[in-house]
Formats: sequence, C-alpha cells, structure tokens
Amino acid sequence: MSDAPPAAVAAATGDEAVVVRLGAGRFAVGLAHVAEVGRVPPLTRVPGMPVWLAGVGNWRGRILPALDLRTLLGADAVALTARARLVVLSTDHASIGLLVDEVEGTTSVIEDVAPFPAALPGGGAELVAGQLPREDGPIAVLDVEAVMRLRDALPRRRRSA
Repeated sequence: MSDAPPAAVAAATGDEAVVVRLGAGRFAVGLAHVAEVGRVPPLTRVPGMPVWLAGVGNWRGRILPALDLRTLLGADAVALTARARLVVLSTDHASIGLLVDEVEGTTSVIEDVAPFPAALPGGGAELVAGQLPREDGPIAVLDVEAVMRLRDALPRRRRSA
C-alpha cells in the first residue's frame, strides 16, 4: 500500500474515478487514466506468462495486453460474464487492458481517501493506494502506475542472433 497522503492519491487518480468490480471487491480507477471501456475481445493466452496476464487481444487494430488482477487482489478468478468489460488504461508510455467483472459507474475522489486496512496476497497490496469510505461500503483506489509497472515483471522475449 502507498503511504502517500490523501491529496497525493487524489492527484494521482484525478478528481473522478470509474468504479469497477473485481470479484466481490469494488475498485476506483482514476478517470484520467481510462482511455475507453468496451466489451472484452477474444484473448489469446501467452504461454509461460503469469496468471494475471489473461492474454493479448486485438483492440482497434493493435495488440493490447489484458490483465486480470482478481487473484492479485484477493478475488476468485471465475469465468467472466456478459457484464464483464475491458477498461483500457493509458499513461504517457503504454496502454493495457484491465479485465473487470463489471463497471458500476463513477465516483468523486476528492480528499476522502483513507489508508487501505486489509492485507492482500502477493504483490496485491502494492496495487492499492487507499480506499474511499462510502455508505454502501468502501471502494479501494487502484494505483494505475503500480498496475502499469507489472509489465516490468513479465519475462522478456529473447531474440536469436
């Protein structure tokens, strides 16, 4: 979990966030990083890759890696339903797809981010920047930059001479 103060988390996520469901958990993804949301395209699994890399798919004519973070965030990776969506996240240097069970809507992320109290398995804690207290239950704030850094953990393809 990030030790960043709430103002820094709000600046990282923007003032608005898309609320997505990953298993039983709800997560806020800063709208500033969301390029688009759409139906999940057919994905091709890449042998030898971690389980959280669901595969690659053709997204508007380009190959896009699709991440399934449910197991890293403590949720069961069950089959996706018709409500599942691909949230395309984009930063200055890369784009990835994030598989989500559903998109619930948007929420404001202004000065009410609290520390995330739960422990997550593996590297999942590094992916959560805090939580938003809400009457209908807390919403964890996903650290998009940390999600993008997962690419560094992937094995690199070796080129033959």
